[in-house]
Amino acid sequence: MVHIYVKLIGAGTPLRLTNSTKSDFAPVWSPDSRYIAFARDSDQGREVLSVPSLGGPERQLRRCDASVATFTNDFGFALRNLAWSPDGKLIALVDRASSKGPYRIYFVSVANLEEREFTSPPVGYFADTDPAFSPDGETLAFVRWAEQLVVGDIYLEPVAGGPARRLTSDGKEISGLAWTADGRSIVYSANRTGLFTLWRVPISGGEPEPLAGIGQDANSPAVSPRGKVLAYTQAFGNVNIWRVNGPRSTAQAGLPIELISSPRMQADEQFSPDGKRIAFMSDRSGSFEIWICNSDGSSPVQLTSFGGATTGTPHWSPDGHWIAFDARPGGKAGVFVISSEGGELRRVIEGNSDDIVPSWSGDGKWIYFCSNRSGDRELWKVPAAGGQAVQLTQNGGFEARESKDGKWLYYSKSSEQGIWKMPIQGGTGTLVLNRKTERFWDLTDQGICFIDLAAKPHSTISFYDFDTQRVTRIGILDKEPLTWGGGALAVSPDGQWVLYPQVDHVESQIMLVDNFR
Repeated sequence: MVHIYVKLIGAGTPLRLTNSTKSDFAPVWSPDSRYIAFARDSDQGREVLSVPSLGGPERQLRRCDASVATFTNDFGFALRNLAWSPDGKLIALVDRASSKGPYRIYFVSVANLEEREFTSPPVGYFADTDPAFSPDGETLAFVRWAEQLVVGDIYLEPVAGGPARRLTSDGKEISGLAWTADGRSIVYSANRTGLFTLWRVPISGGEPEPLAGIGQDANSPAVSPRGKVLAYTQAFGNVNIWRVNGPRSTAQAGLPIELISSPRMQADEQFSPDGKRIAFMSDRSGSFEIWICNSDGSSPVQLTSFGGATTGTPHWSPDGHWIAFDARPGGKAGVFVISSEGGELRRVIEGNSDDIVPSWSGDGKWIYFCSNRSGDRELWKVPAAGGQAVQLTQNGGFEARESKDGKWLYYSKSSEQGIWKMPIQGGTGTLVLNRKTERFWDLTDQGICFIDLAAKPHSTISFYDFDTQRVTRIGILDKEPLTWGGGALAVSPDGQWVLYPQVDHVESQIMLVDNFR
């Protein structure tokens, strides 16, 4: 469990303020330093509470939508979804009006708990998060996400009412923001040029500049009211791809082995059709790019060089000559194709929508993908050579796999757990497997291999057999798979092996910069 503590700067022992059996996070001080507001996740959703800063009884300020609890950044730390106004009268928080609507920022009165909706994301936007009041309390800064916690920019909006003004135009991941004490600039964390570091941008607009001496993996900045101290979190996660016996394994049962590793992160792995190579995503070069290696993890080669645009979900064409993937140059996510030997990129389809997680039809003529071009996330397909996109689902769709016999399309949803199937020519989807898998599933000719994330006490690798409709456990994971910032499960073409990304090490520390100006 995660709890809230306070500590004097430079001295003293941390004082624990909360004792819940659930995790507490996102603490913010009241202007008079007497109280701390924070969030707590529960089985029913997310609560916003306050507690005296020297200890005492908690007070519930609001209960939020259950899915707000999924807001995490690349290394699993809660985004700053709370802010306390300088006059102490308002708490800004993130919630949504309906289960399928965008996330908005609300103001809640500390005195009587009355609330009002403050921001309203335009059609096609996913969320407004990370509220931060200006020192004079007249303006709220926040992040508006075009795609779920991947493509965002900073906006400013008058607290008294008025249109929101876009401050940045990078379309990058943002991991926390703070006002400078004079109210003239915003300090924020972003992956503008690759890995996360801190940037400063004037509220009048202009080109952001990196803060000198900060380095990489910096996020969640905070500036002291007097403006002389900058605090931030330096967070690092090491994620590697591991291999275990598959559903058709003839090898003797054994422990998982680390197959693809580096000091940083690798995920989104997939075997080539002949089983001899693996495509995966990694930020080992300083930005998330597509890589390939041999099936034993040797001889890794970098295929793409976006240098800052978040890139992932590679999938091989049936003949093994091409790799489709998604990337976000310029902000909007698109589906791209590159030769498995490297070379020029080709964007498969243009538009103002976010197109992600591509996969191929069995004959290689179509590429399936998820898009918000109709408003909600649905499954579409487009000719691999380019052309008009065709919508496939009407009630949600995220990641698709065509069955080996070419008769069915199996798919997941981002809004519901489980795996569905529908006729390849179109029709109503039917729930096949009601398990919490997220992106950890792959299709074979005999069934679905998946990680059961709800299994206790540890997640399990399991197999759903189409003939018997029974689930068999293949193995138990000692460590948790990557459930933030990417993730996938891949079965080798012969069913002998299963690959998955595992979180091997996460660490974070709070850094202070004195004499910050």
